[in-house]
Amino acid sequence: MDPWTLGATALIPAEGVEPRALPLLMRRFDATIFAAAPGIYRQILRDHAKLDLPKLRHGLSAGEALPEPTRAAWTAATGTNVYEALGMSECSTFISGCPDHPAPPGTTGYPQPGRRVAVLGEDGAPVPRGTPGTLAVHASDPGLYLGYWNAPEESAARRQGEWFVTGDTVAMAEDGAITYLGRGHDMLNAGGFRISPIEIEEAMHGCPGAGEVAAVEIAVKADATVIGLAYTGGASPETLKAHAQDVLARYKQPRAYRHVAALPRNRNGKILRASLRAQWQEEIAHDHA
Repeated sequence: MDPWTLGATALIPAEGVEPRALPLLMRRFDATIFAAAPGIYRQILRDHAKLDLPKLRHGLSAGEALPEPTRAAWTAATGTNVYEALGMSECSTFISGCPDHPAPPGTTGYPQPGRRVAVLGEDGAPVPRGTPGTLAVHASDPGLYLGYWNAPEESAARRQGEWFVTGDTVAMAEDGAITYLGRGHDMLNAGGFRISPIEIEEAMHGCPGAGEVAAVEIAVKADATVIGLAYTGGASPETLKAHAQDVLARYKQPRAYRHVAALPRNRNGKILRASLRAQWQEEIAHDHA
């Protein structure tokens, strides 16, 4: 609905339209901005090394963190940049970068004008700048939902005082820039340290032959978990391990590697980490049966 507030046209592809057909639609209808999840960008780039989109000003990405290789490939293919946005169905997007206020490298962007946000600790109080915590939106936000239909208890569980708690783990820099670290339940625990799966994935994307990667926490014993890395490329576990040793602190390095034909994703291309964990755990249980 955002384009309508400015009197612009919003082109929404019909269900079943393949990602490889989207550039044709953009060109035919002179699209100036393209918004999609990172997985859609990846699928388009697999079919199109170069894209002739003369009217396109820039892209927007949301749903999960945009890997830097995907951003670079899109810029090389189109000559345009991609700006990230962070939001949810309950509040639309409220953190983003834009041409006039681009996000610093490694961050998602800034709170949009008029949006009041905070980063909260486990006690519900704001944490110091630079400290990871849970992103929250003030209850007075005009774009915030009224509540879940016929689910008052679930609605109440998402509130901490005057804040709506998103469940996203982030850190806010001194200048207000937000770094997205992952969903709270997707954060990894290594020796008592909380680690962002996105940090590991960004580092491992730089390994030749890694393909697509996803970091998850895997239980290897009843009382022991390790960081596992699933990957789709042709690199060997030894190559991946050597790369991890070069680019990650020891406690952040994956201890287990699993090659998969494809990462499980939803219809928008977002990685289904819970499904990936479950598949991996099932494989471990089968191996020990």
